[in-house]
Amino acid sequence: MSVRVRFAPSPTGQVHIGNIRAAIFNWLFARHEGGNFLLRIEDTDLQRSTPEAIAVLLEVMRWLELDFDEEPLYQSSQRQKHLEAAEKLREQGHAYGDDKEADSQALVFRIPWEAEKLCEGVKNLGPVQMKLHPERPLQISHKGLQFAGLSKKGAPVHDSACLAGFKDLQVRDAEGRIIFTLQEHLDEVLREGRQFMLENAAELHFTRRSISYVDQVKGEMSKPLDSMRDLVILRSDGSPVFHLANVVDDITQRVSHIIRGDDHVENTFRHLFLFACLDAKPPVYAHLPMIVNASGKPYSKRDGDAFVGDFRNKGFLPQALFNYLSLLGWSPGDDREKMSRDELVEAFSLQRCLRSSAQMDQVKLAALNGLYIAEMELSEFIAQCREFVQRLPWGKDLDEDYFRRVCAFMQSRLKRFADVEQWQYFFVEDYVKDEKFCQKQLSDENTLKALSLLHDKLAVLNEFTAEHIEACIHEVTSEADIRQGRLNQPIRAAITGISTGAGIYETMELLGAERSIKRLKLSGK
Repeated sequence: MSVRVRFAPSPTGQVHIGNIRAAIFNWLFARHEGGNFLLRIEDTDLQRSTPEAIAVLLEVMRWLELDFDEEPLYQSSQRQKHLEAAEKLREQGHAYGDDKEADSQALVFRIPWEAEKLCEGVKNLGPVQMKLHPERPLQISHKGLQFAGLSKKGAPVHDSACLAGFKDLQVRDAEGRIIFTLQEHLDEVLREGRQFMLENAAELHFTRRSISYVDQVKGEMSKPLDSMRDLVILRSDGSPVFHLANVVDDITQRVSHIIRGDDHVENTFRHLFLFACLDAKPPVYAHLPMIVNASGKPYSKRDGDAFVGDFRNKGFLPQALFNYLSLLGWSPGDDREKMSRDELVEAFSLQRCLRSSAQMDQVKLAALNGLYIAEMELSEFIAQCREFVQRLPWGKDLDEDYFRRVCAFMQSRLKRFADVEQWQYFFVEDYVKDEKFCQKQLSDENTLKALSLLHDKLAVLNEFTAEHIEACIHEVTSEADIRQGRLNQPIRAAITGISTGAGIYETMELLGAERSIKRLKLSGK
Protein backbone atom coordinates (compact mmCIF):
# COMPACT_ATOMS: atom_id res chain seq x y z
CA MET A 1 0.00 0.00 0.00
CA SER A 2 1.32 3.44 -0.93
CA VAL A 3 1.37 5.47 2.27
CA ARG A 4 -0.46 8.79 2.19
CA VAL A 5 -0.98 10.59 5.49
CA ARG A 6 -2.33 14.03 6.26
CA PHE A 7 -2.12 16.78 8.83
CA ALA A 8 -5.52 18.51 8.95
CA PRO A 9 -5.50 21.48 11.36
CA SER A 10 -8.15 24.16 11.78
CA PRO A 11 -5.98 27.29 11.97
CA THR A 12 -6.86 29.67 14.80
CA GLY A 13 -3.69 31.77 15.06
CA GLN A 14 -1.98 29.56 17.65
CA VAL A 15 -0.61 26.07 17.02
CA HIS A 16 -0.92 23.79 20.06
CA ILE A 17 1.90 21.35 20.74
CA GLY A 18 -0.62 18.49 20.68
CA ASN A 19 -1.58 19.35 17.11
CA ILE A 20 1.98 19.82 15.91
CA ARG A 21 3.01 16.55 17.57
CA ALA A 22 0.37 14.79 15.44
CA ALA A 23 1.90 16.50 12.40
CA ILE A 24 5.38 15.32 13.40
CA PHE A 25 4.22 11.71 13.83
CA ASN A 26 2.51 11.81 10.43
CA TRP A 27 5.63 13.30 8.84
CA LEU A 28 7.94 10.72 10.44
CA PHE A 29 5.70 7.84 9.36
CA ALA A 30 5.49 9.12 5.79
CA ARG A 31 9.25 9.64 5.54
CA HIS A 32 10.00 6.24 7.13
CA GLU A 33 7.66 4.48 4.69
CA GLY A 34 8.73 6.51 1.67
CA GLY A 35 5.17 7.83 1.34
CA ASN A 36 3.51 11.23 1.07
CA PHE A 37 2.84 13.76 3.82
CA LEU A 38 -0.14 15.95 2.93
CA LEU A 39 -1.46 19.17 4.41
CA ARG A 40 -5.17 19.88 4.57
CA ILE A 41 -6.24 23.21 5.99
CA GLU A 42 -9.72 22.90 7.46
CA ASP A 43 -10.69 26.53 6.96
CA THR A 44 -14.47 26.38 6.89
CA ASP A 45 -14.75 28.34 10.15
CA LEU A 46 -14.20 31.70 8.48
CA GLN A 47 -14.28 33.68 11.72
CA ARG A 48 -11.31 31.80 13.15
CA SER A 49 -9.46 30.49 10.08
CA THR A 50 -8.29 33.89 8.89
CA PRO A 51 -5.44 34.44 6.40
CA GLU A 52 -3.31 35.56 9.36
CA ALA A 53 -4.04 32.33 11.24
CA ILE A 54 -3.17 30.23 8.19
CA ALA A 55 0.07 32.19 7.76
CA VAL A 56 1.03 31.41 11.38
CA LEU A 57 0.38 27.70 10.79
CA LEU A 58 2.51 27.61 7.64
CA GLU A 59 5.33 29.52 9.33
CA VAL A 60 5.36 27.04 12.23
CA MET A 61 5.60 24.17 9.77
CA ARG A 62 8.47 25.88 7.94
CA TRP A 63 10.25 26.52 11.23
CA LEU A 64 9.99 22.82 12.18
CA GLU A 65 10.85 21.76 8.60
CA LEU A 66 7.63 19.80 8.18
CA ASP A 67 7.65 19.84 4.40
CA PHE A 68 4.58 18.48 2.60
CA ASP A 69 4.55 16.70 -0.74
CA GLU A 70 1.57 18.21 -2.54
CA GLU A 71 -0.18 21.55 -2.63
CA PRO A 72 -2.27 22.10 0.51
CA LEU A 73 -5.94 21.20 0.18
CA TYR A 74 -8.19 23.93 1.55
CA GLN A 75 -11.37 22.39 2.89
CA SER A 76 -13.43 25.36 1.77
CA SER A 77 -12.63 24.43 -1.84
CA GLN A 78 -14.30 21.05 -1.30
CA ARG A 79 -17.76 22.35 -0.45
CA GLN A 80 -19.39 21.10 -3.65
CA LYS A 81 -18.00 17.61 -3.11
CA HIS A 82 -19.31 17.66 0.46
CA LEU A 83 -22.79 18.59 -0.74
CA GLU A 84 -22.73 15.95 -3.48
CA ALA A 85 -21.76 13.29 -0.93
CA ALA A 86 -24.57 14.42 1.34
CA GLU A 87 -27.07 14.17 -1.49
CA LYS A 88 -25.80 10.70 -2.38
CA LEU A 89 -26.37 9.58 1.21
CA ARG A 90 -29.87 11.05 1.15
CA GLU A 91 -30.78 9.38 -2.13
CA GLN A 92 -29.57 5.99 -0.89
CA GLY A 93 -31.61 6.28 2.30
CA HIS A 94 -28.58 6.75 4.54
CA ALA A 95 -29.58 10.28 5.60
CA TYR A 96 -32.76 12.08 6.59
CA GLY A 97 -33.99 15.57 7.36
CA ASP A 98 -34.25 16.47 11.02
CA ASP A 99 -36.67 19.42 11.18
CA LYS A 100 -40.31 19.84 10.20
CA GLU A 101 -39.62 23.02 8.25
CA ALA A 102 -38.48 21.77 4.85
CA ASP A 103 -36.48 24.91 4.08
CA SER A 104 -34.33 24.71 7.25
CA GLN A 105 -33.67 21.01 7.70
CA ALA A 106 -30.43 19.68 9.04
CA LEU A 107 -29.36 16.49 7.31
CA VAL A 108 -28.62 13.52 9.58
CA PHE A 109 -26.58 10.46 8.67
CA ARG A 110 -28.27 7.24 9.76
CA ILE A 111 -26.15 4.45 11.18
CA PRO A 112 -27.20 1.85 8.60
CA TRP A 113 -29.72 -0.79 9.61
CA GLU A 114 -28.03 -3.39 7.40
CA ALA A 115 -24.70 -2.62 9.02
CA GLU A 116 -23.11 -6.05 8.49
CA LYS A 117 -23.61 -5.88 4.73
CA LEU A 118 -21.95 -2.48 4.43
CA CYS A 119 -19.15 -2.53 6.97
CA GLU A 120 -16.87 -5.53 7.58
CA GLY A 121 -16.12 -4.43 11.13
CA VAL A 122 -19.69 -5.04 12.33
CA LYS A 123 -20.16 -8.08 14.59
CA ASN A 124 -23.09 -9.72 16.35
CA LEU A 125 -22.47 -9.93 20.10
CA GLY A 126 -25.55 -11.92 20.97
CA PRO A 127 -28.85 -11.31 22.80
CA VAL A 128 -29.17 -8.49 25.34
CA GLN A 129 -31.85 -7.42 27.80
CA MET A 130 -32.19 -3.82 28.94
CA LYS A 131 -34.54 -2.71 31.69
CA LEU A 132 -36.46 0.56 31.28
CA HIS A 133 -38.07 2.85 33.79
CA PRO A 134 -41.74 1.76 33.72
CA GLU A 135 -43.10 5.28 34.25
CA ARG A 136 -41.36 6.81 31.25
CA PRO A 137 -42.55 6.27 27.67
CA LEU A 138 -40.43 4.62 24.99
CA GLN A 139 -40.38 6.40 21.62
CA ILE A 140 -39.37 4.55 18.46
CA SER A 141 -38.91 6.34 15.13
CA HIS A 142 -36.61 6.47 12.11
CA LYS A 143 -34.34 8.65 14.27
CA GLY A 144 -33.83 5.85 16.76
CA LEU A 145 -35.01 5.11 20.27
CA GLN A 146 -35.59 7.56 23.10
CA PHE A 147 -35.98 5.92 26.47
CA ALA A 148 -35.25 6.08 30.18
CA GLY A 149 -33.04 3.41 31.63
CA LEU A 150 -32.58 2.73 35.33
CA SER A 151 -29.89 4.05 37.63
CA LYS A 152 -28.53 1.90 40.48
CA LYS A 153 -31.09 3.54 42.73
CA GLY A 154 -33.94 2.95 40.27
CA ALA A 155 -34.18 6.57 39.05
CA PRO A 156 -34.84 7.27 35.36
CA VAL A 157 -31.76 7.86 33.17
CA HIS A 158 -32.82 9.45 29.90
CA ASP A 159 -30.97 8.22 26.83
CA SER A 160 -31.25 7.76 23.09
CA ALA A 161 -29.56 5.62 20.45
CA CYS A 162 -29.68 4.90 16.74
CA LEU A 163 -32.26 2.47 15.40
CA ALA A 164 -29.48 0.19 14.06
CA GLY A 165 -28.44 -0.54 17.62
CA PHE A 166 -31.54 -2.65 18.24
CA LYS A 167 -31.59 -5.54 15.78
CA ASP A 168 -34.37 -8.10 16.47
CA LEU A 169 -35.91 -5.68 18.96
CA GLN A 170 -38.79 -6.86 21.14
CA VAL A 171 -40.37 -4.53 23.68
CA ARG A 172 -41.95 -6.18 26.74
CA ASP A 173 -44.10 -4.90 29.53
CA ALA A 174 -43.62 -5.50 33.27
CA GLU A 175 -45.30 -8.94 33.00
CA GLY A 176 -42.94 -10.02 30.22
CA ARG A 177 -45.52 -9.79 27.43
CA ILE A 178 -44.26 -8.70 24.00
CA ILE A 179 -45.99 -5.40 23.15
CA PHE A 180 -43.90 -4.39 20.12
CA THR A 181 -41.65 -6.13 17.59
CA LEU A 182 -39.53 -3.81 15.47
CA GLN A 183 -39.21 -6.20 12.53
CA GLU A 184 -43.00 -6.10 12.01
CA HIS A 185 -42.95 -2.32 11.69
CA LEU A 186 -39.51 -1.73 10.17
CA ASP A 187 -40.77 -0.50 6.80
CA GLU A 188 -43.26 1.84 8.46
CA VAL A 189 -40.50 3.29 10.64
CA LEU A 190 -37.70 3.57 8.08
CA ARG A 191 -39.56 4.40 4.89
CA GLU A 192 -42.80 5.99 6.06
CA GLY A 193 -41.39 7.84 9.04
CA ARG A 194 -43.96 6.45 11.46
CA GLN A 195 -43.39 6.93 15.20
CA PHE A 196 -44.46 4.65 18.05
CA MET A 197 -44.95 5.83 21.63
CA LEU A 198 -45.10 2.93 24.10
CA GLU A 199 -46.27 3.91 27.59
CA ASN A 200 -45.87 0.61 29.39
CA ALA A 201 -42.50 -0.59 28.05
CA ALA A 202 -40.42 -2.20 30.82
CA GLU A 203 -37.72 -4.18 29.00
CA LEU A 204 -35.92 -4.28 25.66
CA HIS A 205 -34.75 -7.55 24.15
CA PHE A 206 -32.46 -7.25 21.12
CA THR A 207 -29.34 -8.56 19.40
CA ARG A 208 -26.37 -6.35 20.19
CA ARG A 209 -24.05 -5.45 17.34
CA SER A 210 -20.74 -3.62 17.51
CA ILE A 211 -18.44 -1.80 15.10
CA SER A 212 -14.75 -2.72 15.45
CA TYR A 213 -11.43 -1.86 13.90
CA VAL A 214 -7.77 -2.53 14.67
CA ASP A 215 -6.01 0.63 15.81
CA GLN A 216 -2.27 0.64 15.05
CA VAL A 217 -1.58 2.10 18.50
CA LYS A 218 -4.44 1.01 20.73
CA GLY A 219 -5.15 -2.42 19.26
CA GLU A 220 -8.67 -3.79 18.79
CA MET A 221 -11.31 -1.10 19.33
CA SER A 222 -15.03 -1.80 19.54
CA LYS A 223 -18.25 0.09 20.21
CA PRO A 224 -21.81 -1.28 20.55
CA LEU A 225 -24.23 0.22 18.04
CA ASP A 226 -26.80 0.72 20.81
CA SER A 227 -24.42 3.26 22.35
CA MET A 228 -24.26 5.31 19.13
CA ARG A 229 -26.51 8.02 17.73
CA ASP A 230 -27.13 9.15 14.19
CA LEU A 231 -25.06 12.22 13.41
CA VAL A 232 -25.72 15.55 11.72
CA ILE A 233 -23.72 15.96 8.49
CA LEU A 234 -25.30 19.16 7.12
CA ARG A 235 -26.44 22.02 9.34
CA SER A 236 -29.81 23.62 8.76
CA ASP A 237 -28.05 26.42 6.81
CA GLY A 238 -26.67 23.79 4.42
CA SER A 239 -23.05 23.94 5.61
CA PRO A 240 -21.20 20.61 5.99
CA VAL A 241 -20.35 19.37 9.48
CA PHE A 242 -16.84 18.13 10.39
CA HIS A 243 -17.77 14.43 10.09
CA LEU A 244 -18.86 14.59 6.46
CA ALA A 245 -16.20 17.06 5.35
CA ASN A 246 -13.44 15.09 7.04
CA VAL A 247 -14.36 11.80 5.41
CA VAL A 248 -14.95 13.28 1.95
CA ASP A 249 -11.61 15.11 2.08
CA ASP A 250 -9.81 11.93 3.12
CA ILE A 251 -11.35 10.20 0.11
CA THR A 252 -10.31 13.08 -2.16
CA GLN A 253 -6.72 13.00 -0.91
CA ARG A 254 -6.61 9.18 -1.06
CA VAL A 255 -5.42 9.03 2.55
CA SER A 256 -4.15 5.57 3.49
CA HIS A 257 -3.45 6.13 7.20
CA ILE A 258 -5.00 8.54 9.68
CA ILE A 259 -2.71 9.32 12.61
CA ARG A 260 -4.33 11.67 15.12
CA GLY A 261 -5.04 12.23 18.80
CA ASP A 262 -7.09 9.72 20.75
CA ASP A 263 -9.78 12.34 21.37
CA HIS A 264 -10.98 11.32 17.88
CA VAL A 265 -11.55 7.65 18.70
CA GLU A 266 -15.32 8.12 19.04
CA ASN A 267 -15.44 9.88 15.68
CA THR A 268 -13.68 6.97 14.02
CA PHE A 269 -16.51 4.52 14.74
CA ARG A 270 -18.97 6.83 12.97
CA HIS A 271 -16.59 7.63 10.13
CA LEU A 272 -16.18 3.94 9.31
CA PHE A 273 -19.88 3.87 8.42
CA LEU A 274 -19.59 7.06 6.37
CA PHE A 275 -16.71 5.57 4.34
CA ALA A 276 -18.75 2.42 3.76
CA CYS A 277 -21.88 4.27 2.65
CA LEU A 278 -19.80 6.43 0.29
CA ASP A 279 -18.36 3.27 -1.28
CA ALA A 280 -14.82 4.02 -0.10
CA LYS A 281 -12.30 1.86 1.71
CA PRO A 282 -11.54 3.33 5.14
CA PRO A 283 -7.94 4.24 5.99
CA VAL A 284 -5.85 2.51 8.62
CA TYR A 285 -6.24 4.34 11.94
CA ALA A 286 -3.71 5.11 14.67
CA HIS A 287 -4.72 7.21 17.67
CA LEU A 288 -1.96 8.87 19.66
CA PRO A 289 -1.95 9.14 23.46
CA MET A 290 -2.98 12.44 24.97
CA ILE A 291 -0.41 14.92 26.26
CA VAL A 292 -1.03 15.49 29.97
CA ASN A 293 0.32 17.54 32.86
CA ALA A 294 1.90 16.22 36.07
CA SER A 295 -1.59 15.48 37.44
CA GLY A 296 -2.52 13.37 34.42
CA LYS A 297 -4.98 15.93 33.05
CA PRO A 298 -4.96 17.26 29.47
CA TYR A 299 -2.04 19.68 29.06
CA SER A 300 -3.13 23.27 28.51
CA LYS A 301 -1.92 26.84 28.71
CA ARG A 302 -2.62 26.80 32.45
CA ASP A 303 0.20 24.27 32.86
CA GLY A 304 2.83 26.38 31.07
CA ASP A 305 3.77 27.03 27.47
CA ALA A 306 1.34 25.15 25.23
CA PHE A 307 1.73 26.72 21.80
CA VAL A 308 4.65 26.34 19.41
CA GLY A 309 5.02 30.11 19.27
CA ASP A 310 5.57 30.20 23.05
CA PHE A 311 8.55 27.87 22.78
CA ARG A 312 9.98 29.70 19.80
CA ASN A 313 9.70 33.06 21.55
CA LYS A 314 11.53 31.71 24.58
CA GLY A 315 14.44 30.48 22.56
CA PHE A 316 13.86 26.80 21.99
CA LEU A 317 15.53 25.50 18.85
CA PRO A 318 13.27 23.85 16.25
CA GLN A 319 15.37 20.69 16.17
CA ALA A 320 15.14 20.37 19.96
CA LEU A 321 11.36 20.85 20.03
CA PHE A 322 10.99 18.44 17.09
CA ASN A 323 13.15 15.85 18.90
CA TYR A 324 11.27 16.22 22.20
CA LEU A 325 7.77 16.04 20.71
CA SER A 326 8.79 12.99 18.65
CA LEU A 327 9.52 11.16 21.91
CA LEU A 328 6.35 12.37 23.61
CA GLY A 329 4.25 9.23 23.20
CA TRP A 330 6.75 7.23 21.13
CA SER A 331 9.94 5.35 21.94
CA PRO A 332 12.75 4.14 19.67
CA GLY A 333 13.01 0.98 21.79
CA ASP A 334 16.23 1.95 23.55
CA ASP A 335 17.36 4.69 25.93
CA ARG A 336 18.13 7.32 23.27
CA GLU A 337 16.64 10.74 23.97
CA LYS A 338 18.67 13.05 21.75
CA MET A 339 18.07 11.92 18.18
CA SER A 340 18.65 13.61 14.86
CA ARG A 341 15.86 13.95 12.34
CA ASP A 342 17.38 11.18 10.21
CA GLU A 343 17.64 8.87 13.23
CA LEU A 344 14.01 9.53 14.12
CA VAL A 345 12.86 8.79 10.58
CA GLU A 346 14.83 5.54 10.47
CA ALA A 347 13.54 4.30 13.83
CA PHE A 348 9.92 5.43 13.64
CA SER A 349 7.05 2.94 13.63
CA LEU A 350 3.45 3.18 14.76
CA GLN A 351 3.84 -0.03 16.74
CA ARG A 352 6.25 1.71 19.11
CA CYS A 353 3.79 4.48 19.95
CA LEU A 354 2.73 4.34 23.57
CA ARG A 355 -0.86 3.57 24.53
CA SER A 356 -0.76 5.49 27.78
CA SER A 357 -0.81 9.27 28.03
CA ALA A 358 2.43 11.23 27.59
CA GLN A 359 3.44 13.72 30.27
CA MET A 360 4.81 17.08 29.18
CA ASP A 361 8.03 17.85 31.08
CA GLN A 362 9.29 21.40 30.57
CA VAL A 363 12.48 20.75 32.54
CA LYS A 364 13.38 17.78 30.36
CA LEU A 365 12.67 19.78 27.21
CA ALA A 366 14.88 22.63 28.43
CA ALA A 367 17.71 20.20 29.19
CA LEU A 368 17.44 18.70 25.70
CA ASN A 369 17.39 22.18 24.19
CA GLY A 370 20.58 22.96 26.13
CA LEU A 371 22.30 19.99 24.48
CA TYR A 372 21.42 21.33 21.03
CA ILE A 373 22.54 24.84 22.00
CA ALA A 374 25.89 23.49 23.22
CA GLU A 375 26.53 21.95 19.79
CA MET A 376 25.95 25.16 17.82
CA GLU A 377 28.75 26.91 15.98
CA LEU A 378 29.88 29.80 18.16
CA SER A 379 29.12 32.39 15.50
CA GLU A 380 25.56 31.09 15.11
CA PHE A 381 25.14 30.95 18.88
CA ILE A 382 26.32 34.56 19.23
CA ALA A 383 23.91 35.70 16.51
CA GLN A 384 20.99 34.00 18.28
CA CYS A 385 22.01 35.46 21.64
CA ARG A 386 22.30 38.93 20.13
CA GLU A 387 18.78 38.66 18.76
CA PHE A 388 17.40 37.99 22.25
CA VAL A 389 19.70 40.38 24.12
CA GLN A 390 18.77 43.31 21.89
CA ARG A 391 15.16 42.99 23.05
CA LEU A 392 16.29 43.88 26.58
CA PRO A 393 16.71 47.44 27.91
CA TRP A 394 20.38 46.84 28.76
CA GLY A 395 21.15 44.77 25.67
CA LYS A 396 21.99 47.46 23.12
CA ASP A 397 25.39 48.92 22.22
CA LEU A 398 27.34 46.23 24.07
CA ASP A 399 31.07 45.87 23.58
CA GLU A 400 31.30 43.30 20.79
CA ASP A 401 34.51 41.58 21.96
CA TYR A 402 33.28 41.29 25.54
CA PHE A 403 29.85 40.05 24.39
CA ARG A 404 31.59 37.37 22.34
CA ARG A 405 33.62 36.26 25.38
CA VAL A 406 30.50 36.06 27.55
CA CYS A 407 28.71 34.00 24.88
CA ALA A 408 31.63 31.59 24.54
CA PHE A 409 31.74 31.19 28.31
CA MET A 410 28.00 30.67 28.79
CA GLN A 411 27.09 28.60 25.70
CA SER A 412 27.35 25.19 27.37
CA ARG A 413 25.24 26.43 30.28
CA LEU A 414 22.32 28.05 28.45
CA LYS A 415 19.05 26.10 28.24
CA ARG A 416 16.86 28.65 26.44
CA PHE A 417 17.90 31.77 24.56
CA ALA A 418 15.37 33.84 26.51
CA ASP A 419 17.49 33.10 29.60
CA VAL A 420 20.16 35.51 28.35
CA GLU A 421 18.20 38.04 30.40
CA GLN A 422 19.97 36.48 33.40
CA TRP A 423 23.32 37.64 31.98
CA GLN A 424 22.59 41.21 32.99
CA TYR A 425 25.21 41.14 35.77
CA PHE A 426 27.95 40.71 33.15
CA PHE A 427 27.16 44.03 31.48
CA VAL A 428 25.71 46.53 33.94
CA GLU A 429 26.02 47.37 37.62
CA ASP A 430 22.34 48.11 38.17
CA TYR A 431 21.32 44.50 37.60
CA VAL A 432 18.26 42.63 38.92
CA LYS A 433 18.98 40.52 41.99
CA ASP A 434 17.14 37.65 43.62
CA GLU A 435 16.49 39.47 46.89
CA LYS A 436 15.39 36.35 48.77
CA PHE A 437 18.53 34.46 47.75
CA CYS A 438 20.81 37.38 48.55
CA GLN A 439 19.20 37.96 51.92
CA LYS A 440 19.68 34.31 52.85
CA GLN A 441 23.32 34.20 51.74
CA LEU A 442 24.46 37.61 52.96
CA SER A 443 22.89 37.91 56.40
CA ASP A 444 25.36 35.92 58.52
CA GLU A 445 27.97 38.06 60.28
CA ASN A 446 30.77 35.50 59.93
CA THR A 447 30.06 35.18 56.21
CA LEU A 448 30.23 38.94 55.75
CA LYS A 449 33.56 39.09 57.61
CA ALA A 450 34.91 36.34 55.33
CA LEU A 451 33.77 38.27 52.25
CA SER A 452 35.47 41.38 53.57
CA LEU A 453 38.69 39.41 54.05
CA LEU A 454 38.32 38.00 50.53
CA HIS A 455 37.90 41.52 49.20
CA ASP A 456 41.19 42.57 50.75
CA LYS A 457 43.08 39.56 49.44
CA LEU A 458 41.71 39.91 45.91
CA ALA A 459 42.58 43.60 45.88
CA VAL A 460 46.31 42.78 46.04
CA LEU A 461 46.17 39.73 43.77
CA ASN A 462 48.74 39.99 40.97
CA GLU A 463 46.92 37.75 38.46
CA PHE A 464 43.12 37.85 38.48
CA THR A 465 42.56 34.38 37.01
CA ALA A 466 40.15 31.63 38.00
CA GLU A 467 43.02 29.57 39.39
CA HIS A 468 44.31 32.37 41.61
CA ILE A 469 40.79 33.42 42.63
CA GLU A 470 40.04 29.88 43.76
CA ALA A 471 43.26 29.69 45.77
CA CYS A 472 42.43 33.00 47.39
CA ILE A 473 38.97 31.78 48.41
CA HIS A 474 40.46 28.62 49.92
CA GLU A 475 42.83 30.74 51.99
CA VAL A 476 39.92 32.80 53.30
CA THR A 477 37.79 29.80 54.25
CA SER A 478 40.72 28.27 56.13
CA GLU A 479 41.50 31.49 58.00
CA ALA A 480 37.80 32.07 58.81
CA ASP A 481 37.35 28.43 59.84
CA ILE A 482 34.59 27.91 57.23
CA ARG A 483 34.05 24.59 55.53
CA GLN A 484 35.54 24.46 52.03
CA GLY A 485 32.90 25.35 49.40
CA ARG A 486 30.58 26.93 51.95
CA LEU A 487 31.54 30.41 50.81
CA ASN A 488 30.76 29.88 47.12
CA GLN A 489 27.06 30.69 47.24
CA PRO A 490 27.52 33.89 49.30
CA ILE A 491 30.18 34.95 46.79
CA ARG A 492 27.74 34.20 43.96
CA ALA A 493 25.08 36.30 45.68
CA ALA A 494 27.54 39.19 46.03
CA ILE A 495 28.91 38.94 42.50
CA THR A 496 25.84 37.99 40.36
CA GLY A 497 22.78 38.37 42.60
CA ILE A 498 21.26 35.08 41.41
CA SER A 499 21.52 31.49 42.62
CA THR A 500 22.52 29.77 39.39
CA GLY A 501 25.18 30.31 36.78
CA ALA A 502 28.58 29.19 35.59
CA GLY A 503 31.52 28.43 37.86
CA ILE A 504 31.96 31.37 40.19
CA TYR A 505 35.79 31.52 39.81
CA GLU A 506 35.55 31.71 36.01
CA THR A 507 32.66 34.18 36.27
CA MET A 508 34.75 36.51 38.42
CA GLU A 509 37.68 36.27 36.02
CA LEU A 510 35.44 37.27 33.12
CA LEU A 511 33.89 40.13 35.08
CA GLY A 512 37.37 41.35 35.94
CA ALA A 513 39.06 42.44 39.14
CA GLU A 514 37.59 45.93 39.39
CA ARG A 515 33.92 44.88 39.20
CA SER A 516 34.31 41.71 41.25
CA ILE A 517 36.16 43.46 44.08
CA LYS A 518 33.70 46.39 44.06
CA ARG A 519 30.69 44.03 44.35
CA LEU A 520 32.30 42.15 47.24
CA LYS A 521 32.83 45.43 49.05
CA LEU A 522 29.23 46.54 48.51
CA SER A 523 27.91 43.20 49.78
CA GLY A 524 29.49 43.81 53.16
CA LYS A 525 27.72 47.11 53.76
